[in-house]
Amino acid sequence: MRQLFRVAFDLLLEAARRKWFLALFGAITLVLLLLGFSLQLDVVDGAIAGSKLFGNLFFDDIVSANQVMAGLYKATAYASFYGGAFFLAIACSDFAPELLAPGRIEHLLSLPVSRWQLLFGTYLGVVTLAALGVLYGAGGLTLLLGVKTGVWNVRLLMGSGVGWVGFCALYAVMLTSNFFVRSAALSGALGVATLILGVVASFRESIAVAMNAGFGRELFSWAMLPIPRLGTLATVSARLAASEPLEGELVSRLLVGCFIFSAALLSVAAWRFERKDF
Repeated sequence: MRQLFRVAFDLLLEAARRKWFLALFGAITLVLLLLGFSLQLDVVDGAIAGSKLFGNLFFDDIVSANQVMAGLYKATAYASFYGGAFFLAIACSDFAPELLAPGRIEHLLSLPVSRWQLLFGTYLGVVTLAALGVLYGAGGLTLLLGVKTGVWNVRLLMGSGVGWVGFCALYAVMLTSNFFVRSAALSGALGVATLILGVVASFRESIAVAMNAGFGRELFSWAMLPIPRLGTLATVSARLAASEPLEGELVSRLLVGCFIFSAALLSVAAWRFERKDF
């Protein structure tokens, strides 16, 4: 296990040297600083009596602080789910191809490290990197609004955590694809395609009803069945962040589905890796 965590740590060090991820954390920091210095909230007894953004009046009605934060958290959760998944699918697309690059993979396999440790260490490193980005962004916004309003709510962190599970499923597809075709471009494209298919899968019942009965409808229904419902997961993430009521069974089913999907693909990747000659 120590070697697995060492592989993951080396990947995080490599990511820290990349401009993509420096730009990501720099952009999050810039947004938080801009909000911190430009957003003015007049809070009286748990209600916001007025708000200014960049010196301009945002709204002047008396609104519950929880109501304002719920709307902001919901929008943030949606933006971080789709925007974060798209960015990370592109930014993380070349980790696996570099791992399998001629010369490097032979060197790694000559070290006292197993193939499964390389595989799962790479996966663990990437999803940890995504988790750090989620924690930094969501935690920073929660802290900022908590200080400004005096209303503390960790629901944004919980909602963002649900969104992070969705990216874990995306990267399982991306990582597995490289053991069949070593290509960063294909890996990134499959990550984005899986995100789109996950949204389509969320509405597969209504889409199937709109199709003509027959082989085409059955093929579509069966093809969408194993795809995790990422669109529904994004909605769950946003509603959880906004403290809206949710069905516990639905949330559990979505999360378990993502974990099973990821585990199945990583099993395929491990099988392929063990049988691949370098």
